Amino acid sequence: MNLRPDQFAVQLERPLAPLWLLHGNEPLLVLEAADAIRAAARRQGFEERETLVVGQGFKWDALTLAAGNMSLFGGAKLIDLRIPTGKPGRDGGDALQRYIAALPAQTLTLITLPEVDWQTRKTGWFKALAEAAATLELNAPERERLPEWVGRRLATQKQSAPPEALAFIADHVEGNLLAAHQEILKLGLLHGEGALTLEQVQDAVLNVARYDIDKLRLAVLEGDPARCARLLDGLRGEGAAPPLVLWALANETRTLASLCAGRDAGQPLPALFKAERIFDPRRQQLIGRALSRLTQGGLRAALMHAARIDRVIKGLASGDVWDEFLQLALRLAARHQRP
Repeated sequence: MNLRPDQFAVQLERPLAPLWLLHGNEPLLVLEAADAIRAAARRQGFEERETLVVGQGFKWDALTLAAGNMSLFGGAKLIDLRIPTGKPGRDGGDALQRYIAALPAQTLTLITLPEVDWQTRKTGWFKALAEAAATLELNAPERERLPEWVGRRLATQKQSAPPEALAFIADHVEGNLLAAHQEILKLGLLHGEGALTLEQVQDAVLNVARYDIDKLRLAVLEGDPARCARLLDGLRGEGAAPPLVLWALANETRTLASLCAGRDAGQPLPALFKAERIFDPRRQQLIGRALSRLTQGGLRAALMHAARIDRVIKGLASGDVWDEFLQLALRLAARHQRP
């Protein structure tokens, strides 16, 4: 049973399902959900907990033994199985399927995974687990929804803030939900309940943005020039290697150029995505939007620009490499691409 995050709290007030699966790309949300399940399990009489962490050398017999061992207190038991890599291997996959087929009595099993890729979703063990478990996928909110997420978090501690303050927090944490969580808690300690002003938020929130190259690629696809500039400034400040930044931008440009050429030749986008091994629905959606404003001529010019940046990095051409990165990113993110 797949649950939406807004259904989660209601489920915790009912008798808990015997099997839970948590996975997603945001560790903070997965951790909070797991904590909530463990707390609900304690309230419902699961007095003992056994934690198993799958790592190198892990013996899957341990899961069978944990299921077979009665609680020391004679009550119900929680088995907390964590697979940090998301890859249990062949033996682990077989063991999980056997376990799911015969869930132990008086036992609640909580299984946590990181983000699950499309290949893993096709495996027999994951399909069996997702079908049998109360499943919750916990991903970080999309960038445009981050201020709304911050607002909901503030509301839980009986605080509110104007839209410009929520946007300020979102800009300064740049997708780092753990940092956002810490800043929100800090606002609660500093100001107590009630409405916050923009000035109070600006004084309290640190610049804890987690700049990384993947976010730069997303900003390019989203057509967000201001965010591209901010991310490049952050990457420069953190000492990111220019060849790595160039690889990311050039690789994205080549992918877009290939898709644009195929689209203009009359090929359907789903087939082109498959050929380029682009399976993530969110990424497909962003690329589709980007292609609506990009042209073959503009993308060819962008590839030539990337080649020039390569010469600048190697000392074969003059110029400021970070200024060139900015010009390339703005070329790709522009609403109307110039050739």
